[in-house]
Amino acid sequence: MKVLLTTLNSKYIHSCLALYYLRNSLNDFKDKIDVELKEYTINNNVAEIMSDIFKLNPDVVAFTCYIWNIEETIRLKTLLKKVLPNVKIIFGGPEVSYDDFESAPSLFADVDYFVLGEGEENFRDLIISLLQNDEKYKLLQGVLWREKQLLQGDKTPQIIKELDKIPFPYSDSDFEDLKDKIIYYESSRGCPFSCSYCLSSATSGVRYFSIDRVIEDLKIFIKHNVKQVKFVDRTFNSKVDHYLPILQFLAVQDCRTNFHFEITASNWSEEAVEIFRKAPKGRFQFEIGVQSTYLPALNAINRHDNFAAVSQNVQLLKKFDNIHLHLDLIIGLPYETKDDFKNSFNDVYALNIDQLQIGFLKLLKGSNIRKDCAKHEYVFLDYAPYEVLANKYISYDEIRKLKILEKVFNLVYNSSNFKYSLNWLVLQEKSPFEFYEKLALFWEERDWQFVGHKAESVYYNLYLFCAEFYPQFLDVYMELLKFDALLYLKNNKRLQFLSWDKEYNSNENDSVAELKNSFYQDTEKIKKYIPNFNFTNWREVKKKYHVEVFSKDIVDFVLGVSKLSNFTSNEKLAVLFLYEDIEDVRFSIISPLDLNINV
Repeated sequence: MKVLLTTLNSKYIHSCLALYYLRNSLNDFKDKIDVELKEYTINNNVAEIMSDIFKLNPDVVAFTCYIWNIEETIRLKTLLKKVLPNVKIIFGGPEVSYDDFESAPSLFADVDYFVLGEGEENFRDLIISLLQNDEKYKLLQGVLWREKQLLQGDKTPQIIKELDKIPFPYSDSDFEDLKDKIIYYESSRGCPFSCSYCLSSATSGVRYFSIDRVIEDLKIFIKHNVKQVKFVDRTFNSKVDHYLPILQFLAVQDCRTNFHFEITASNWSEEAVEIFRKAPKGRFQFEIGVQSTYLPALNAINRHDNFAAVSQNVQLLKKFDNIHLHLDLIIGLPYETKDDFKNSFNDVYALNIDQLQIGFLKLLKGSNIRKDCAKHEYVFLDYAPYEVLANKYISYDEIRKLKILEKVFNLVYNSSNFKYSLNWLVLQEKSPFEFYEKLALFWEERDWQFVGHKAESVYYNLYLFCAEFYPQFLDVYMELLKFDALLYLKNNKRLQFLSWDKEYNSNENDSVAELKNSFYQDTEKIKKYIPNFNFTNWREVKKKYHVEVFSKDIVDFVLGVSKLSNFTSNEKLAVLFLYEDIEDVRFSIISPLDLNINV
């Protein structure tokens, strides 16, 4: 029997952990069951996916269904039944595990079996039953089948209590296929919180893989030198005697792997903080779900977190400067108006973290908040992803505008391309939210929300924004924008609307170019900034280094010494940018004693 395990991921870089678990749950039956795993994306043409699956000619096709792929998956299974009428189709995953199947029965008419909940055991037993052509699957918890066009079976989603019984999901050969993708892993299932918007509210308690099992699994990732492992534990640091040994192990490994965790930042132990302080830069990456700082909203969703403690711990981690910090907010929570969200946004923005993700509440099937939606007069999409359009506290027009703000925010703040120029622009308004709201309106008036934007075009759009609203400061802003361009667009792009120095070794008669030439050829001076520097040729110099002279002395602002909104000094500033490590571009302020560009 040939079984195809498949799904449609939201992006190419994503992978589906569930498929790898399901495949390895059938390892003991390799001689009887030919299992193939294939991952597509929602951007692939459905007819082309059908063609690819037809070529494989499977007996069974099992789909994992999520909010981002359910619409395409439903269309795909209908097409498959047209060209492979005898194929058995199985649906599993969170999008069907909590469905009543009665609201739109025709959508699932072609699905032969449903596997509800955690499928490593009941999916395996279903496949074995189909292989043996018996009806033992009818006794399984969380397995539905079609009989006379009606669904029969136990609708209780399965929960696996002893997680160590589940095989490690990946094989050695998988790591080559996954080298360009995010690799997912979990050390626990469940969540100590019961947030009403999350599917964790449909279950209770947290189950853990044993520490020994987790350590052995992590050794495999390190052995294969993977770039990033993303833990999908809903709250990784829920139990100190679970998370602490894992962190201790990872912090001392000699590897390049980055480990991403979803955490709560209000309850770290002192031992954990010491591990973070000593950890290699880039070893850990934290995603912290703040969701809101408005207490009535947090109480309504049954989330009890102390933002003062979160803020204190985030600021402590920032001082270590070795951990990427990503915080989340949600728009559309009960009782939270637009003004309340504005305050939440400003509270979190003030922490100056690496990324701030703005999400929009989704009323997921099986979540408690969906059951209580009438109380708050929720209006939401009646198809996946069930995103909120309005409620009693926030109008659709307000949410519509916040959607544009979120899109613009991702382009400018979360892209990390505009650190210094953006910090300065935000200071021109009363609060960060008011700045981004103003920028979003500027974007919408030009219909830019419908256009794809490269980094270079965003630089130009921000220049236009500043020219319209802060023309008196445009000369300052352009210098900061040029500084960011040299840091983030690297040394191979020169934005035409900015003014640039002449290139090194220029044939033109230019005093600044001559000063820079002399600087590079003065061993005593250059080695103050680049200790390992050896002049070879100008082409190599241009590739690895760049000196730019700025018409304003922006050094205090760049170094965080001053937050002045204007720069009155007429002193020029020479900065050396080092591109030897392209992922970590550095810069040094050149002393006037070494390159006096103000003479």
